[in-house]
Amino acid sequence: MNIFTRGIILLSGLFIFWQFLVSAFQLPPYILPDPITVFKAWYHNRILIMHEAIPTLLETLLGLLLGTILGCSTALLMAFFRPVTLWILPILLISQALPTFAIAPLLVIWFGYGLTSKIITTILMLFFPITSAFHDGLKRTELGWLDLAKTMNAKKWRIFWFIRIPAALPSLASGLRVATAIAPIGAVIGEWVGASHGLGYLMLNANARMQIDLMFAALFTIILFSLVLYFIINKLLTAAVFWQPEN
Repeated sequence: MNIFTRGIILLSGLFIFWQFLVSAFQLPPYILPDPITVFKAWYHNRILIMHEAIPTLLETLLGLLLGTILGCSTALLMAFFRPVTLWILPILLISQALPTFAIAPLLVIWFGYGLTSKIITTILMLFFPITSAFHDGLKRTELGWLDLAKTMNAKKWRIFWFIRIPAALPSLASGLRVATAIAPIGAVIGEWVGASHGLGYLMLNANARMQIDLMFAALFTIILFSLVLYFIINKLLTAAVFWQPEN
């Protein structure tokens, strides 16, 4: 049974359970609409939802790209220049300790209601998992490989480029998978705090107008986008780190 079939079965079970809850407890639509009502809301508002999905998509992809570049660069700097670790490690911990909702309003004030503040919010959420995963992989290179390279008088940068970085790629791939899963969350949180476009903005407006069916339609659009993005990134990472066995 492949992943697509399992996904269809899980989604079908979720919708059946959802419909059972609505029917069994006679929940009103403003509390929990049934799946058919949500699907109708998505169909009737599909143009609006797709239009609002574009900014969220851009924020997520740009945040993921820039967060990956920043995280990898920081991990390489920490591994290549060990004294730098003592200065960067507190920044890593602070970036993780600060609640995103606490700093997101400041980012909106500093960078405005456009894409920039949402991208920075996403980067802050991705910075720690990517950096820590890649740095951990760089530190755990097989000692036998390093000893062999030193025996052959390999230069430090060649050891780093041809041994340590390839050996750390599986760890980086794990960090990227985590980052891919949470990247849309960063974009949506930024839109909740302050935005004029995006699926998060649409959800807030729908909630304020008691359009719960439209809010759920936007929510499931975010979930679908997150699943597709994770599936694509996972396939690319599996192909790139082909020597790492799949579980």
